[in-house]
Amino acid sequence: MIVGMAREAVHANTLIEKLRGELARLKRAQFGVSSEKLKARVEQLELAIEALEVDEAERLAAAPVVADAVEAARTKAARRTLPDHLPRESVIHPGPCACPSCGGSLRRIGEDVTETLDYVPGRFKVVRHVREAFACRACEGMVQAPAPHHAIARGRAGAGLLAHIAVAKFDDHLLLYRQAEIYARDGVDLATSTLSGWVGATAAALSPLVDLLRQDVLTSSDVLYGDDTLIPVLAPGLGRTKTGRLWVYVRDERPHGGVRSPAAVFLASPEGRAAAGASGRVPGRAAR
Repeated sequence: MIVGMAREAVHANTLIEKLRGELARLKRAQFGVSSEKLKARVEQLELAIEALEVDEAERLAAAPVVADAVEAARTKAARRTLPDHLPRESVIHPGPCACPSCGGSLRRIGEDVTETLDYVPGRFKVVRHVREAFACRACEGMVQAPAPHHAIARGRAGAGLLAHIAVAKFDDHLLLYRQAEIYARDGVDLATSTLSGWVGATAAALSPLVDLLRQDVLTSSDVLYGDDTLIPVLAPGLGRTKTGRLWVYVRDERPHGGVRSPAAVFLASPEGRAAAGASGRVPGRAAR
């Protein structure tokens, strides 16, 4: 299974590289030429690459063993340091007051610093997680606070930054390559592939909450309000889009004296009416 998923990852990366090559060719052809058709094709390729990278990142985030294998197979440049001009704030993770092994007194011998790129409305910031290291005077053992938890594995993006990127992409319809251009104006160089990986990993991290919401809305509601909307779905390699549907199921019991809070769940289907509608239909319950 792991070998198969790793093979799928290699295939996806190959397709992404092929599309990047075509995108670079079109951008060269676009230089000095005013063509709405060419511009639309460039934007379509940008979106197709972004969608493939997000899907691949989500698939790898859901299978950490495969992600580690793929990561080890890649030859990557050394990770760049975060920009020096960004404001920094430190979060101190204090160590214990006494050695947990023998109870002896501790002396400070150093610290490890992990920097996380985060975002607050209107500006970036860097959060410095400082973990002081102590050595026991009695047994010479070393103790230190555990490393800070990040929302996504193998990433240095804070929760605020991830939320901002996701809202900008899915609610404000701001494509990732455009977000990358905006962030570059603040002196923060984030490649589109990096943003795609963060979005995919965020989707994987949130999937348990999505599953709980879907179960709560679709299986425990007496009355559901449903609707669907036609959406164009990218079909990489075909040179055109397919027609999919976005379904929404809403529970709102307030007009009927219900006590549960309103909730909505969205289901996307790239294959037309049947797929998402069938998975969202709740036998034995009314749907309006």
